[in-house]
Amino acid sequence: MIPVLTLTLNPALDLATSADAVRPDTKLRCGPPRVDPGGGGINVARAIRLLGGDAFALVAAGGPTGAQLLALLAAEGVLTGLLAAPGDTRISLSVADRATGQQYRFMLPGPEWHEQDVAIALSMLKSALTPGGYCVLSGSQPPGLADGFPADFARTCAERGAKLVVDTGGRPLAAFVAEPGPGAEVVRMNHEEAEELAGRIFTTPAESAAFAASLVARGVARIVVLARGGEGSVLVTEGLRVQCAAPRVKVRSKVGAGDSFVAGLTLALARGASPEEALCQGVAAASSAVMSEGTALCRREDVEALLPNCRLSSL
Repeated sequence: MIPVLTLTLNPALDLATSADAVRPDTKLRCGPPRVDPGGGGINVARAIRLLGGDAFALVAAGGPTGAQLLALLAAEGVLTGLLAAPGDTRISLSVADRATGQQYRFMLPGPEWHEQDVAIALSMLKSALTPGGYCVLSGSQPPGLADGFPADFARTCAERGAKLVVDTGGRPLAAFVAEPGPGAEVVRMNHEEAEELAGRIFTTPAESAAFAASLVARGVARIVVLARGGEGSVLVTEGLRVQCAAPRVKVRSKVGAGDSFVAGLTLALARGASPEEALCQGVAAASSAVMSEGTALCRREDVEALLPNCRLSSL
């Protein structure tokens, strides 16, 4: 297996609980909380381990919550490297309304970064990258980090010969698509992000694939993946446009589905799978994650059971 490194600059200590009903202006009596280490790259590394692989998680953590987060990762057996954060690690909270089944997610900001923090992080990252290995940049960016950071990091990966997987959103994603760094291997985005970038609605998978193909042609990444929710995901490379339909499952929580997808896809690629095979692994992992409660990620046994029902079709 080719080495996989994940980067999380804005991690969170994830708390998940439930209440009989979520209403304003009243004390909500919640159930016992589930506490997990959170953040895009962290979740990808955790999910890769759950799927039987290994990943090295570089995490910017600080303060008591950062120490608790690192302890949780160690308890799960995730190999972790510490990047000093310029403040305390944030907390995120999700509350399920037991009456309606709806989930409310509260995301607090992380500590603000400055130029010297970025310079130190990039220096440490460069030494941690493995030529030919995969590096996953996933999750939100902390306050203060420039929107162009993914492109800067892409240049760092290119200098080391590492294969970059980008799964971010908002302005950093828009900046990367507008002015991509060199040689990204994979860029993944969800349906809403793709439509916002394109300025139009994609009513069919073929329309999503056409937009993805335009990004490939512009050199944004060798592989572009667009998630379409319950319909599955579309993957495009030069000369290839495919969709993998998601199997029908009972949705309990959507938290961690995207990270599980990236884990399944990246692990498969690192093991030498074709893009089509990797897409199916990602869709199966995402489907497994939505079957889980709260902030739980995918499970290996679910992925193996769901994989035969992940159907590929050409677009």
